[in-house]
Amino acid sequence: MPNLAFADLLGGGWRDLAFEPFRDGITAHWLLRGDRAGPSIAVLKYEPGAGVPRHLHVGLETIVILEGTQSDENGDYPAGSVVLNPVGTEHSVWTKEGCVVLIQWGLPVIILGETK
Repeated sequence: MPNLAFADLLGGGWRDLAFEPFRDGITAHWLLRGDRAGPSIAVLKYEPGAGVPRHLHVGLETIVILEGTQSDENGDYPAGSVVLNPVGTEHSVWTKEGCVVLIQWGLPVIILGETK
């Protein structure tokens, strides 16, 4: 399998991607879709007010904020921020104005509770 390349994602190239429903208020474009035992990489587009309930990371999650601001219990992360969520960490995620993120996770998260 050849490498996968995505031109100008950081500069707004994500706007040309086709998105599909992911969670309530969140759509996804899969760059690499793993199974339940492997890594996945996607661009997630959050509508204003959307979020993900409290969840546990069983694999490393890496997030690059491409547009807008994403928040969790530890703070607000504007465009250009990189957030690492190591194995064993828990948080919920939300956005007030909406945001777009590039996300990689080693394994799917375990949902624990409701969004903030």
